[in-house]
Formats: sequence, C-alpha cells, structure tokens
Amino acid sequence: MNVDTVARAAQTPDEPMPHVELGMKDDEYQRVKEILGRRPTSSELAIYSVMWSEHCSYKSSKVHLRQFGTKAPKSDALLVGMGENAGVVDIGDGWAATFKIESHNHPSYVEPHQGAATGVGGIVRDIMSMGARPVAVMDSLRFGAIDAPDTRRVLPGVVEGISSYGNCLGLPNIGGEVAFDDCYIGNPLVNALCVGLLRKDQIKLATAPGPGNKVVLFGALTGPDGIGGASVLASATFEEESHAKRPSVQVGDPFMEKLLIECCLELFAADVVVGIQDLGAAGVSCATTELAAKGTGGMDVRLDLVPLRDPTLRPEEILMSESQERMMAVVTPEDIPAFMAICEKWDIPATVIGEVTDTGRLVMTWHGETIVDIPPGTAADEGPVYERPYHEPAGQAALNSDDPAALDRPSGPEELRATLLKVLGSPNIASKEWVTGQYDRYVRGNTVLAQPADAGVLRVGEAMPGATETNRGIALATDGNGRYARLDPYAGAQLALSESYRNVAVTGARPLAVTNCLNFGSPEDPEVMWQFAEAVRGLADACKALGVPVTGGNVSFYNQTGTVAINPTPVVGVLGVLDDVRRRVPSGFTGEGHRVILLGETADEFGGSAWAQVAHGHLGGLPPQVRLDAERALAGVLAEASARGLLTGSHDVSDGGLAVALAEACLARGVGCAVTLPGEDPFVDMFSESTARALVTVSAETYDAFAALCATSEVACTTLGTTTGDAMLTIDGLAPIPVEELRETYEATLPAIFG
Repeated sequence: MNVDTVARAAQTPDEPMPHVELGMKDDEYQRVKEILGRRPTSSELAIYSVMWSEHCSYKSSKVHLRQFGTKAPKSDALLVGMGENAGVVDIGDGWAATFKIESHNHPSYVEPHQGAATGVGGIVRDIMSMGARPVAVMDSLRFGAIDAPDTRRVLPGVVEGISSYGNCLGLPNIGGEVAFDDCYIGNPLVNALCVGLLRKDQIKLATAPGPGNKVVLFGALTGPDGIGGASVLASATFEEESHAKRPSVQVGDPFMEKLLIECCLELFAADVVVGIQDLGAAGVSCATTELAAKGTGGMDVRLDLVPLRDPTLRPEEILMSESQERMMAVVTPEDIPAFMAICEKWDIPATVIGEVTDTGRLVMTWHGETIVDIPPGTAADEGPVYERPYHEPAGQAALNSDDPAALDRPSGPEELRATLLKVLGSPNIASKEWVTGQYDRYVRGNTVLAQPADAGVLRVGEAMPGATETNRGIALATDGNGRYARLDPYAGAQLALSESYRNVAVTGARPLAVTNCLNFGSPEDPEVMWQFAEAVRGLADACKALGVPVTGGNVSFYNQTGTVAINPTPVVGVLGVLDDVRRRVPSGFTGEGHRVILLGETADEFGGSAWAQVAHGHLGGLPPQVRLDAERALAGVLAEASARGLLTGSHDVSDGGLAVALAEACLARGVGCAVTLPGEDPFVDMFSESTARALVTVSAETYDAFAALCATSEVACTTLGTTTGDAMLTIDGLAPIPVEELRETYEATLPAIFG
C-alpha cells in the first residue's frame, strides 16, 4: 500500500489535500501547515480534521463554556471537574461517583438502533476510563410530533438500541425523559447518561506519563464502521441526504463491552494501569493525541500494529475509525505481562502499539515509514477558537409579547375536568411505559427508585464486591424544556437545572453536582449562537446560586434540518446523595389517611406550558419565573424531612402543574385523594407551572414537626386535603375522577401510535 509519508509531504508542498471534504476550513488548513512547517501528510490531516471538528474541539463553544469554571461554586465534594472523561464527586464513606451525559443525535437519525446503542456504549466507556464500575444509565430523548412518519421510524429503533445495549451490559436504566415536538422532526435528540461508582482513592486519569511506558490498545478490532462517525456527523449541518452517511454510524457489540468492563475493573484492581483513555469520537486520533498531550509530551506509535477487522484499511482510515468497544492504556514495561494475562483471561485482544517518550512529538510509523510527526497538544488542545457573532433572533420580541394570558381558558367544573384528562393524555405528559418498559430497571439489584419516579435512586452499599458496606445512596435526574428555552434561553437553562435539582431533592437527596448536554442548531447562525450564549450564561449563574458545580458534559451543535434549527434544548443532569438510602422518599401517594401538602407558591404562569401547547398549540410569552433561592430552600426542607422520616411520599410539580402532579401521585399506587384548591382561580391552581413547588404527604403524627420545619425554612406549606382509600381523584368543585379513568387516559397514548 502506497502511503503519504512525512518525507514525501516535505518534498511535495503544493500537493492538494482534501481538507474541505474532511470538514476543515481553508484558514484552519493553513494553520496546520504553519504548525508543521509543511503540508500535512494524509494521516496528519486525518488527525487534525477530526480533532479540530466542532464535536471534538468545542471551537465555537469554548469561549462561553469557560463560565462554568470562572463562576463555579466552591464544592468540597468535587474531586475531578471539567477536562477529563467524566466528573467525579465525593459521596462519603470513602466512595465517589462519576457521571456524564453526551449526545448521539445525528447517528441516531441516520441509523436509529446502532446510533442509540453506541451512544450508550460510548458514555459507559467514559465512566470506565475514570476507574469506576458503571452502575446505571439514563437517557433523555426528543422526537418530532408523535404521529409523524419520521418519529414512527426513528423512535422504535432508538428505544430498541438503548434497550438492547444497556440490557446486555446488565446496567439498569433508571430514568430520563421522552418528549415530542415538531422542531425535532428530522433531528431527534438522543442524550445518554451513565453513572459509575469507585473508591475515592482509585480515580484513573487520561494521561501518558513516564518515558518508556508502553501504549496498549485493547478491546474490539478496528474496522471500517464509524470512520469519522460522531466527529463528522455532529460537526456539520444535517440534511436529508445524511441517509447517505449511514456507513459513518458506528456498530456496537455490547457483549464485548461487558467483557471490557470486567477486564478494566480487574486491571484497575491489579494496579497495572498508569493512564487510560476510551476510544470514542475520533478513535485512535483522539486517544493518542490526548494521552500524549496530558503526559510527558510524546509518544511513538506503530500504526501497522493496530489489530484490524479489515486488513485493507489505510492508515488514515485507522486513525479516523470509530469502531466501538476499544480502550487505550499506558502500562509500565514490568506490568505488561500481568496486563496481558488479565486481558487474555477475559478474551480481550490487547496489543502493544507504542511507547511514551519525552520528545514532545507524536510520531507514527507505518511499516517503517514515518507518516505522522506532530506536537500532540496542537491537535488535542490548541485547535481553533471562534468567537462567533451572535444577536437576538429577529422574532424574539414578538414571540415574548404573544402572552398566553390572551388564550381562552376553561371555566366551570366540566371544562376543568376535561382539560385535566386532555393534558394528562397528551404525548409529553402521558406514560412513557411503552419506552421504559423495554429497559431493565432493576438488574444488579441496587435500584431503589426508577421510572416513573421523579429521579432514579441507587443503593451504593453492594456496588463493588468486597467493599465496605454503606447505606449511602445516589439520586439522578435529567431535565430540559426546549419550549421554555425558546422563549428565553437564559431562563430556560436555569429552569432545566431547577427541575432536575428539584427532582433529585424530592427523593430526599442533597443535590451535589451537574452535568449537561447542550443541544442547539448551527453555531454559524448568529441567532442560534445568541441562544447558546444565553443558555450557558444562565446555567453558569444558576449553578453558582444553587452551589452545584458543572463537572463536565457535551455540546451538540448543527441540530437542524436545512436552515431550520431545533428549539434550544439544554439538558441538565443532577446527581445527589442520600446519607441513608433507607430514608429515601417514595414517589407519589403511598397509603390512605395522609395529609396532602403543596410546598411553594403558585402564580399565573403559562408561557411555554403544557396547557398552552395541548389546548391551543401555542408557544409564546415568557416561561415561569426562575426562583433559585426558593429551589434551594425547598431542597433543604425535603432533605431534612427525609432524614427525619417525616414524609410518606413526594412528587415534584412541573409540566402540567398541580393537576398532573396529583393525578400521577394517585397513579403511582392506585391511591386516591380528596383536595381543595387553595387559590381563587381553579384553573391557575390546577395548571400553572410555577417553579420551586412539590407535592408531599405526611402522616398525622409528623404533620406538626413538618409544618414547623417549613416555617423555619420559610417554605410555603399549604394543606390541600388527605389521601383516601376510594381510588378517586377528588378536587373540590369537580366531579371525582376514578383512578382507573386516569390510568386509561395516561397509558393509552404511546401504544396507540407504536402498537
């Protein structure tokens, strides 16, 4: 095979290179030539093109993302922050949790099953590379209108891909979201989260220190699937002809990944790994440049030693391949025999392909010929940084002035009752059991709460065989509302954080840290860039106010079909800790005779609301007011009440308002309630989406102590009524609704479309 060597590149400076075809701008290509002092070889061009892609380099978002660092609140719990494969937080008793969320949007549109499956596989490997055992996954999904042909094609494949990969790995899927909106037709969002557990003194990092240490590639063989996959698909405007990019979608093998997990854990336990990196987007290009850049600065690699599934692959293709289930480790020479023996035990192919150096150069050879000779940091850390122009969208003021207060509102008991059922059965509110029922929520036996609870909760105590037992638990939630963010991206990002923070809090957990997946249209569109800049600013400000640092995440740009961008959709994941998981608060109503209490205050707020969308197809006005101080006070009450055993049940109040919260609380266990609305306007009481509110139940014996706690914390506490044994939702002034009727309405929507 004829290859483009460094010597040949120096002798042919004017030979044209396909940089444009690889997504590289002319000025970026010129900068590469300046760095190298010559034209790049085809292999070097492959490295720079994928490493400088939007997906890998964050070149349009870096200038804004820095706020997550400059505004970061002080956190004693934060052990590893942004810049590594995943963040790590101290959860007590010597334990740490690592978690992260990432997107696999465009691959999931092109090939739904494999795109979603490999999204799960990729985020799991990020968690593995921190030295942790992955213990659970979550997913945040958005599709076009529920009855659109595109949705009927994409959604079943995405759900099947998530289910098959996660179930085969033996990881419970404990939560997430499924939402529908016309703006996602042709561009679904598939955001996958994974959480892992490890001892706090066993964290691994992506670094290659120590000249003479060996570089080992282990896991699946490298093939042609996914060449330029995530880095290419996620770094360009998405058109209908993207179906032609089907070969760019990675193909996953969850059984190999399961072996890889167990192999890595044994390698970590044997202490034979100096540094480790997963191979995700940009494959070998990313792993080698990032490890070398964070180590002693250099690495020599024999690319012809990479084990191939297809022997016809050229060096450039090997470098760009995103074949799944692969890892790269740095190992001392004396530990190589033990490392290889463990890999052989788990039937994991492993090959020494290089060596760490202190030359400051990443040098790769192909059958003795040098084909790459670059400073690794220039590819990994010194890509282009753009300060994209941005301005408020032309129609933003008109959108915000279109106040939903002008819409016709239901009046009278019959209309209110009918509206409740209509909202409850709408696609974004209705049961997602058709989706979540395909996931194993309880495998491994440590799941305490899972869908449809507000947050997933896991028991830590039995996560690692042989580890000291603990009663600690962790809670996780993801949330986002593109409608809110379209109305006000600054507030919309804060509202996403508020809801996720609140969902963790209603379990009794103390929110600790944040990960995020920021889904937007093209950064080259100044209106989209304004939405992004405002969302990042809003999220950074809110994290500071709530005292929860951002530990890492993902930016997904170019989420648009042609010139039509999706609604700005920042998805925020929050992780919290329970000192004693046995004290977690169950979701919904748990028995009769309990006092039903609304925490927080309700205002007339319907911008971006479920009611406005369902009843009128309306999007306009302003989203609900952000109340960060109230959210923090509410979370404090819920955590203290949980620790003291004062609560018998809880549910957050968000989409669809109090009416939906009451209905879902009844549906949790078939327990009814009889309540009186507290305000003067039943419609506002039932459907407003005011923030910093939760629905809780307490026993008669604990009511006084709980009311006193709320008073001390200055959290409004309004008793609405009691739970009942008649399996009826009874709101004073409305005809009672049998829980069975609620269930029929709630559970019929998705099966009616998807079978």
